Amino acid sequence: MSFGEPIVRREDPRLLTGQGRYLDDLGRDALAAAFVRSPHAHARITDIDVSGALDVEGLVAVYTWEDLPGRVGEPLPLLIPHPALTHGRTAYPLARDLVRHVGEPVVMVVARDRYLAEDAAALITVEYEPLPPVVGIENAERAEHLVHDDVPGNVGAVLVQETGDAAAAIDGAPHVLEFRLDIERSAATPLEGRGVYARWDADDASLRVYTSTQASTSVRAAIAAKLGLPPGKVEVVAPDVGGGFGVKIVHPWPEEILVPWAARLLNRELKWAEDRREHFVAAAHERGQVQRVRVGFDDEGRVLGLDVRILHDHGAYTPYGIIIPIVTSTQLLGPYKIGAYRAEVTSLYTNTLIVTPYRGAGRPQGVFCMERTMDRIADHLGRDRADVREANFIGPGEFPYDQGLTFQDGRPLIYDSGDYPALLAKLKDLIGWDAFAARRAAGHRVGIGVGCYVEGTGVGPYEGGHVEIDSTGRVNVSTGLTSQGQGHQTVFAQIAAAELGVPIEDVHVTTGDTRRFGYAVGTFASRAAVMSGNAIALACRRVREKALRIAGEALEADPADLEITDGVVHVRGDVTAAVPLRTVAVLSNPLRYAFDEEAGRATQFAVGGSPDEPPVAAGEAPGLEGREYYSPVRSTFASGMHAAIVEVDPDTAEIAILRYAVVHDCGRLINPRIVEGQIHGGVAQGIGGALYERMVYDESGQLLNASFMDFLMPYATEIPVIETGHQETPSPLNPLGIKGAGEAGVIPVSAVIASAVEDAEGIRIDAMPLSPDDLFRLRLRAAEDPDLRTRRALREGIGRS
Repeated sequence: MSFGEPIVRREDPRLLTGQGRYLDDLGRDALAAAFVRSPHAHARITDIDVSGALDVEGLVAVYTWEDLPGRVGEPLPLLIPHPALTHGRTAYPLARDLVRHVGEPVVMVVARDRYLAEDAAALITVEYEPLPPVVGIENAERAEHLVHDDVPGNVGAVLVQETGDAAAAIDGAPHVLEFRLDIERSAATPLEGRGVYARWDADDASLRVYTSTQASTSVRAAIAAKLGLPPGKVEVVAPDVGGGFGVKIVHPWPEEILVPWAARLLNRELKWAEDRREHFVAAAHERGQVQRVRVGFDDEGRVLGLDVRILHDHGAYTPYGIIIPIVTSTQLLGPYKIGAYRAEVTSLYTNTLIVTPYRGAGRPQGVFCMERTMDRIADHLGRDRADVREANFIGPGEFPYDQGLTFQDGRPLIYDSGDYPALLAKLKDLIGWDAFAARRAAGHRVGIGVGCYVEGTGVGPYEGGHVEIDSTGRVNVSTGLTSQGQGHQTVFAQIAAAELGVPIEDVHVTTGDTRRFGYAVGTFASRAAVMSGNAIALACRRVREKALRIAGEALEADPADLEITDGVVHVRGDVTAAVPLRTVAVLSNPLRYAFDEEAGRATQFAVGGSPDEPPVAAGEAPGLEGREYYSPVRSTFASGMHAAIVEVDPDTAEIAILRYAVVHDCGRLINPRIVEGQIHGGVAQGIGGALYERMVYDESGQLLNASFMDFLMPYATEIPVIETGHQETPSPLNPLGIKGAGEAGVIPVSAVIASAVEDAEGIRIDAMPLSPDDLFRLRLRAAEDPDLRTRRALREGIGRS
C-alpha cells in the first residue's frame, strides 16, 4: 500500500544525474529566433528599418506585424472573460502601432543560430514617438494619462463581491478601524524561462511543438485555431519544465504562435528560448495591490462588518482576465465567519508588464489584508492575537460552510471540510506560543507572528486519466496536465499502485503530452492531485474491475472473491490460485497470432469460451485499460496556519527568522514527504516576497532591477528550518478525499512576517516587502508620530531601546 507513504521522488535520480530533457536541450540543429523588444513603456511606432540586418550571414527571415497573416496577426485571446471585465485588452503577437510596456515584442528575427539572430536584431532600427507612461497604481487611478485611449480612467474592471450590508454592520459596531495596506509587485522567476521549439512535417501537414508550459492541451488548441490547422494535426509536448509557479499557465504567449507559424512557413525546425532579462520584462509579474480597509467588531474581537476596497495593478493587458482579484476578494475571508462583507476591486491598466497568476495567485494579498486586520483588532482591544482569530473561526461542526460569494471557478464559495480550532492548537504547541512572553522578557528584540488561510484547490472543469496494463505487467499512466517539479511521477504512481495492487516500480507516468492524452485543462491553482489524481484513481478502478472479471474466468472463481497483491490476482486467502496481471492483460486481448508463449494463451484455440458469444463482448474493448475523467461540482478547500519568531537588529534593522512553523490540512496525504517539500518551497518563496523581492519601476516605466544581480532573492542561508505538522480532514467532494497543497507554503508568509516584526518593534507594518532600509525609516517616522506605533508598544514601551 503506497498511498500515504513518504517515499522518495522517483523523478529525481534522472534529473540529478543530468538526464533531464528541458526545452533548450531539444532542437540542437534548429534555426533560432530572437526578438527586438520595445525600450519604451509607452510609445507609437513610426518606422521599422530592417535593412541593417539583411547582410548578416546566416539571417533567414525578419518579421514585423505587417507580415503576419489573418488570425496570426490578430490580438491574442482573452482567456477568461468575466462580466466585470468590461474593458479587457490583449496584445498583438508583434506590436502593431503602439507599444505599452518595456519588453513588448516588435520584430521577430530568424537566423542559423541564436548568436546570429541576436546580432541581426541589434542592427534593426525602430523609431518611436514616446507617449506619457502610466506607472504605479495611484497614477493609474488618477488617470491623467491613459494606457489605452478607449479605456476610460484606465479601469479594466470593477468587481464587487458582498454578503450582507457591510456598511450598516460597521456603522453599528462598538469598534471601528480604518487603515491602508500595500503589497508591491514580485514575479515567479522560475529557474527555466519560457521556450518554444516547433517542427513542421510538410508530408503529413502536421506540426509538433515542444513548449515549456503548464497547459499543453490548451496551447495545442490555441495554435490550431491561430494557424488554421485541425487540432489532430497539432501535437504539443511539455518536456521537463524547470519551474512554472503560474507564469507558464498563460497561453498562448506571442512566441507560442510566432515560432510554430514561422517553422511552418519556412519548413524548418525553429526554436526560441527566453533569456533572463526577457523573462523580467516580457513574461509576467504579480502581487501589486493597494487595500483600503474598514472593519467593525465587538468587544470579543468578532468581526461584524468588513469593507475592503482594492486597487489592483494588472499591467498593460489582461490576457488572463481578472482571476487574481477574484481570488483575492474571496480568499480574503480565510477561516472566518464574517458578519457582513463587501469587497470592491478596481483593476487598473498601467504601462508595465502584464500581471498573471504567480504561486498563491491573489491569496497572499487577501490573507495579508485579513490577517493584518485581525492583528489590528487584537491590538485595539488588548487581546491575544490567537484568541481574536479563534473567536472568528468557523466551527468544525458548521461544514459545509457557504460564504455567500462566487469563487474563481464560477461556483459558490462553499468550504467542504476543516477543523480550524484544531489547526491553531497544533500550531501554538509547535511554535511555543503561550511560552513566548518569557523569551521576550530575556531582553532580545524578538517578536512572534501568526497567519491563517483557506485555499481553494482542485478547481474544475475537469481532468482525465488513462491507465493501461500491458503484457509485461507494466502499468502505463497518462494524464493531460503538465509537470514542473511537483512530483507527479511519484504521487500519481502511488495512487495507481494502491488502486491496482501493484508494485510502484511497475507504474510509469506520462504528463503534458497531447499524443498520449488530448483533453486537459492544466496545472495551476493546486489542482493536479485533486483533479488528475482522482481521474487516475477512477481509471484504475475501471481497469481493476475488468482485470478481476477476466481473472475470475481464468481461475473459475467469483471476481468478488479475488484480490490483487504485488501484481498478481489471487483468491482471497489462497495465493496458489493465482494469475499474474501480465497474463490477465494478454487474456484481455483476443489474438489470432501468437508472437510468444504468453501471447499463445489469447489465441482462438487456447481461449475457448462460448461459441455463441463474440470474443470481444458488446460494450467492451480489447486490452486491459481504462480512461476516466473527474469533474468536481465545486472546489475543495485546504487550510493551514503559519507562525514565525523573528529577531530584529536594534541598530541595522536586519530581520532574522529564528523559527518558522506550519500546520497544514490538505485532506488525505498521498505522500507526506512531497507535501512537506511543497510547503518548504512555498515558504521560501513567501520569505522572498516578504523581505527581499520587489519589481522597481522608475517614473518612465523602466524596470530597474531586471537581473539576478539586482533582483534580491533569499539564499538557503536566509531560510530557517521549517517545522511542519499535518492535519487530515478528508474532503467529501472527491473519491480520494484529498485537497491541494501546491501553493499553501507561500500564501500567509508576508502576513506572518509582518505580524512578527510588528510584535518585535511595536511599529505598525502595513506594507510588504519590508527591507532593513524600510524598517529603519519606519523607526524614524514612528519616533515622531505615535500613530505609527501599536497600542501595546505605547503601553509597554516596546521598541524604544
